[in-house]
Amino acid sequence: MRSFRNAASTCFALVAVVPCFLAFRAIDVASATENPKLSVVRWDEERPGCTFSRSDDGKYHYGLWTDNAGITLSVDSQELEKVRRRHEPFFGVRLSVRYRGQGALDVNPENISLEFVKHFKVAQPALDPDGFSAKIQNDADELDHQTAREVEKHPSQKEAKEAYVRAFQKDAAELLEFVSKNSLRPARLSPANPEVSGWVLFNTNSKWIGAWKRQEEFVLRVPMEGTVFEFPFKLPPKEGELILRRRE
Repeated sequence: MRSFRNAASTCFALVAVVPCFLAFRAIDVASATENPKLSVVRWDEERPGCTFSRSDDGKYHYGLWTDNAGITLSVDSQELEKVRRRHEPFFGVRLSVRYRGQGALDVNPENISLEFVKHFKVAQPALDPDGFSAKIQNDADELDHQTAREVEKHPSQKEAKEAYVRAFQKDAAELLEFVSKNSLRPARLSPANPEVSGWVLFNTNSKWIGAWKRQEEFVLRVPMEGTVFEFPFKLPPKEGELILRRRE
């Protein structure tokens, strides 16, 4: 969680930039029940219009631009390892949306989804920050009550169980603070308010999402005003790749 809290203030040192092209196409999108034919802007590393970079804080950055808007997706190179260590299993990415048109652009995080390509192509919707926070608090409260009952039955285990609860409560408090302060929220972008950024989280607790592969493939989809911005990406981008991280 420390790396999440520092994410907003960490400077991105661009190591490599790869040009790419904004490929437009119309496809059927499962989540678009009312209008299944949507224009899709897909990130493609080989054509002009997109960027890719690595930064010394251990993150990969994918940029995708149209004439009026651009999105930068940032994902931690160690995100797969971090998912395993979390009490609440989730996969996190950071998005920055910038608008450079003269009208307005609505950003609604609840429409964002993440496809786990190597896990039956299951697509998870973005977690609602408020609902997720409520679950975190409920789980922490339930653990506290459960531990009290177990200690009453087995007093000899009191020290070990209470130590575990303290560690769990500490992690829960940090996660609650992170979700509250850093989640991407709905916004209307305009020339007076051209940019919004924040973290988007996805639940990985699914029977269709098993153990992580050596290299995972994902597709992040960000619908905005009749267009779906698609980010196909891999962790790591090259199998066996390792980023040397700058020390805090």
